[in-house]
Amino acid sequence: MRRVNRGVFISVLGVALTIAAPTFATDAIPPAINGWEVVVNNGYDMPTNSCNPAEPTSLCRKFNSYNQPSVNVRGLVVIRARSRGGEVTGQQPVHGVYTRDMATPGSSIVKILDRSTPVPQPNNLDTLFTEPPSFPRIDMNSNTIATRGNHQPTWVDENGDRFGTTGIYANPFGQLITAASKLGIVPYFSFFEVPGASPGTPFDVFPGSPSITDKTTIVFKGNYTEEGSGKTGVYYRILTDAPIPVPTRSLEPAGGTNPVVLIANTDTLIPGTTQVFGSLAPPSAADGKAVFVGLDNEESPTVGGIYLVKLSDQKLKLKNVVKLGSSVPGEKSGAVFNKIGEGLSFDGRFVAFWGAWGAETKTLQLQCPTTGNKDRVAYCNEICAEGCTETVPVHQGIFVHDLDKDKTYAVAKTGDDFSDFLYWNFSGHVPGSAGEDDGEPARWRSSAFVAVSGLVDGSLTDAHFHVAFKARKGEAVEGVYKDPVDGIYLSEGPGNSPLLTLVETGMDGSVLDPTAKGLPATEVGIERDGFRGNSLVINAVMGSEETGWGGVYMTKVLE
Repeated sequence: MRRVNRGVFISVLGVALTIAAPTFATDAIPPAINGWEVVVNNGYDMPTNSCNPAEPTSLCRKFNSYNQPSVNVRGLVVIRARSRGGEVTGQQPVHGVYTRDMATPGSSIVKILDRSTPVPQPNNLDTLFTEPPSFPRIDMNSNTIATRGNHQPTWVDENGDRFGTTGIYANPFGQLITAASKLGIVPYFSFFEVPGASPGTPFDVFPGSPSITDKTTIVFKGNYTEEGSGKTGVYYRILTDAPIPVPTRSLEPAGGTNPVVLIANTDTLIPGTTQVFGSLAPPSAADGKAVFVGLDNEESPTVGGIYLVKLSDQKLKLKNVVKLGSSVPGEKSGAVFNKIGEGLSFDGRFVAFWGAWGAETKTLQLQCPTTGNKDRVAYCNEICAEGCTETVPVHQGIFVHDLDKDKTYAVAKTGDDFSDFLYWNFSGHVPGSAGEDDGEPARWRSSAFVAVSGLVDGSLTDAHFHVAFKARKGEAVEGVYKDPVDGIYLSEGPGNSPLLTLVETGMDGSVLDPTAKGLPATEVGIERDGFRGNSLVINAVMGSEETGWGGVYMTKVLE
């Protein structure tokens, strides 16, 4: 159902939000939101084992920085967050994964794991987590969260050999359990091994963030080595509320012994071609289905695109729903997608993605981070001592594909008030170091950030959807953006809906958080599971991470 026309300004917490690119028919209606709620900000104590706010001498620390949050249709938010550190207590900073039920007024923040949490079974070494190295995700229709976790080895065998330094963890039955692990090389845990590879082959790393659907089905990307060659694939595993048997005892709580199932790997033929996949991206899952990007070549793709698989199908047939070489909606004849971004947002019917077309590019000068993992910062400065550059497509945009109608819609493009939808960060494993990484070599990576929901009106049976995305305004001069503005924008489709500006850098922080009044927003973020039902969640920094304010914020999108 369409709303009455609200005009071109929407008031949020008393601040007028402008509509971007108002080049639509006079009767076009922009989307609207209810206002912002604080999920967590720098004023909240972290729920640690040593914190009791009622005790004056308690070792409490405040939240200080936040990755992009995820949310389910019920308003349960999950975040990865950190404290400032142990300047006062002499302890290390707290890093962890937390949830808050925003459907329950006055709800507390709940710790899922931090550096004091034992890794779930199999663990005969009493190993604790060291890092959740990426943003956590949550099942769209249940309270199950999924997160990667890094740690020291968790299992020692009869010979004294140690195994298992990373895994995927979930809580479908309440307590945290191991969903996937590097322990497939251990005979007791062969159900964790890489399917389709030589027996006993373990996963090396699990790049990206795992997804979860139907409460108990984990869907993920895994890298492995076979006969000296690095390979990768997309997989799923169904978890059960059952122990893991080993000689003389059973390990619990655990997720049972169902094996990992192969969806596609770099030995799989790309449907309709004689070529195998050269790269596969971390999947997104919802409603018993998964979508992922698969290409023949990550750097210079010629075939591939977005693939859909129904996880209940015995043969797991891949359907190519958006192809490289398919027409770009709204562009002149002959304009076709030649790049598709890895980060897909998916709600069971609608797939939101970044795409590019044309041969025209521009060169950007990349600036190494100044905060974060010190080894990674030093390594970036070392390899970029004489500068690092990347070329990006001039013609790019945000799109939504409707699986039911088999139709792709344009949401926003460069030239429509926007300069760029790609954001660059230096991430990965630094040679000779241990830390918060995904095991893949440290390098510059680009990402686009978009989240789609067809359930604002409570139903996926119609073609109505909303999509939120991050974009940049400003001009690049000699490869450097001059006074850029980054923002998060909301669109409604199908059709040409005006965009609602949710927040932009430079806006007063009170747009999101009354405590941040007088501080300009300096960073804003959204991820692919950040918009479910009518709940939309983002993270933001006002001022600076060191001396300013920050938090995670939620709003309700109106039907």
